[in-house]
Amino acid sequence: MKKLTYLDYKDAVKTSLENVKITQKVEYIPLENAIGRILSSDINCKKNMPAFNNSAMDGFAFKASDAGKKLKILNVIFAGDNSIAKINDGECYKIMTGAMIPDGADTIIPVENTIFFNDEIMELPQNIRKGDHYRVKGEEYEEGISIFSKGEVINSGMVAILASQGITMVEVFVKLNIAVLSTGNELKEPWENAEDYQIYNSNSYAITSMLKEHNFEASYIGVIPDTLEDSIKFIENLKSYDVVITTGGISMGDADFVAEAFTKNGLEVLFHGVNVKPGRPTMMGMMDNTYVMAMPGNPLTALINTYLLSLPIIYKSSGASNYYYDFVLAKNNKEFKVKKGRANVVLGNLVNGEFTVTKENKYGSGMLAPLTLSNCVMITLDNKDFVNEDEIIKVIPFGLKLNKSASNIYN
Repeated sequence: MKKLTYLDYKDAVKTSLENVKITQKVEYIPLENAIGRILSSDINCKKNMPAFNNSAMDGFAFKASDAGKKLKILNVIFAGDNSIAKINDGECYKIMTGAMIPDGADTIIPVENTIFFNDEIMELPQNIRKGDHYRVKGEEYEEGISIFSKGEVINSGMVAILASQGITMVEVFVKLNIAVLSTGNELKEPWENAEDYQIYNSNSYAITSMLKEHNFEASYIGVIPDTLEDSIKFIENLKSYDVVITTGGISMGDADFVAEAFTKNGLEVLFHGVNVKPGRPTMMGMMDNTYVMAMPGNPLTALINTYLLSLPIIYKSSGASNYYYDFVLAKNNKEFKVKKGRANVVLGNLVNGEFTVTKENKYGSGMLAPLTLSNCVMITLDNKDFVNEDEIIKVIPFGLKLNKSASNIYN
């Protein structure tokens, strides 16, 4: 096998995203099933929000010019009343939260802020601010304007607004068909018996679970056969998938022939080898219309690279408008060493704006525990050999929302 040429980490991110083919398949789904799905078209306001001028409090509706006066209470307006009420100077209505404000009123006062009231009279304080607790028709959204844009990921707040518009079905992009598979004769599935020289297949379960956390669906389809000939035949059947994620078999070991099996099936390699620690043998490419993401076999490396490299690709390919990781600034608590000459992905914990590196950055790429002990990562440039105490660094928290613009996340 020829020697790998390692691509700069920033270039690997840029190259992998530039070659994404965005899905064009859409479907209509019920609003109650829409959480996490990606809008495939803009949505405009069908009904003013709110639909009419209404009260934000239980209280009284009146004219602010009557401040300090005693007002005649005309009646009570309840939420849901189709009110045609009107007031003149010296008059008011008792009004409930959400009820339609009578014509002529411009201010609401909560019941507890009045000086005195009974069934007929209400007395106002002198210090009245015009417009208090008055919800104006269309103040949130006016009919016809855009509420949400194509490419937004639907969350619970969006569902609430869509429901308020009387929308029961939404148009979204069809979910990608994703396959996850592993390599290695030493692998055993969790339900099988593993000898001491064998290991359980954790990578595929972790990757499919990570994808589910982001509302993507993936199928684990097994372990790639252990010969080149059988691997070529196995991989030939993967071309029906939109995305294929593999772990292992792409470095320079004698048994690592997965990359060759993919290229025999027409894979156009975007890059094979990234100048990063950990994760150097990572490979990306296109096999017809299938995006192939080949991660290293070591568990920690496979999962970190899936998170940092694969997830943004999948979001973009799924039609999402936001697919770049952003960062937060943090103060590094304690100096630690990194590998100079390559980018370093470093696990840590972010608490109250302070970053603490996991296990002093001394852990192996075959470990799993450091991931469970961390809630964020940082990425160093290849010209650094230390991250200094009290240095202000850029940190990517796990679960951070993605954004539309590429940000310089490198320290």
